[in-house]
Amino acid sequence: MRQSVQISKLNGFRSGFMALLAAASLGFSAHSVAADPAAKPAKPDAAIGEKLYTNGDPQRGVIGCASCHGAEGKSAAGAWPKLAGQHSAYTIKQLKNYKDGTRANAIMAGMSAALTEQDMANIAAYLSKQTVSLGVAQNKETIGLGKQIYAGGIAEKGIPACAACHSPNGAGIPSQYPLLSGQWADYSVAQLGYFRDGTRKNNAAMTAIAAKLSDVEMKAVSDYMAGLR
Repeated sequence: MRQSVQISKLNGFRSGFMALLAAASLGFSAHSVAADPAAKPAKPDAAIGEKLYTNGDPQRGVIGCASCHGAEGKSAAGAWPKLAGQHSAYTIKQLKNYKDGTRANAIMAGMSAALTEQDMANIAAYLSKQTVSLGVAQNKETIGLGKQIYAGGIAEKGIPACAACHSPNGAGIPSQYPLLSGQWADYSVAQLGYFRDGTRKNNAAMTAIAAKLSDVEMKAVSDYMAGLR
């Protein structure tokens, strides 16, 4: 009888110990899973970024960027912006904004949907290492106006100089303001228009500035920026 009681107690102790172990294990697993989403992306890998940019990743539904933005980020026409040499932080922000809808663009929303933050960082790292694609101003009649707006702004309209943020040569400031030199004028004009009409809402400062620019002024400064270097 005493032996049966001892065996019963031993089994009860064993069951309690296993339950406690299982609970501890479950708690550890839950903590590990909960921590994963908060994990920061690893150090950007430009080599991986090049592969994603050029070929995408069909297994994950990632489409290569080069089909529109050209080899090494040097697009062939103003319908698609040049990305070569762009600051990593700016590229990452734009991709995140496309993905979360802050920057409206149906095509880019689809392109960015399958990208992880690590993908974005890798692609941005690759593009930042590419040589800036230079351009030239096309309209000689408006170069003076474009230079005036870019270098000095328009005081009577409360428009600040573009150079104050984007630097005199259009190189921008890493982590703050994008590279503009050499960008297609058609693309820059379109973006200023989107800021002005509210289609693009991911930069309040640019929305306020564009609201004061006329069509002629937008075209003039965009053409001038295309020739900066």
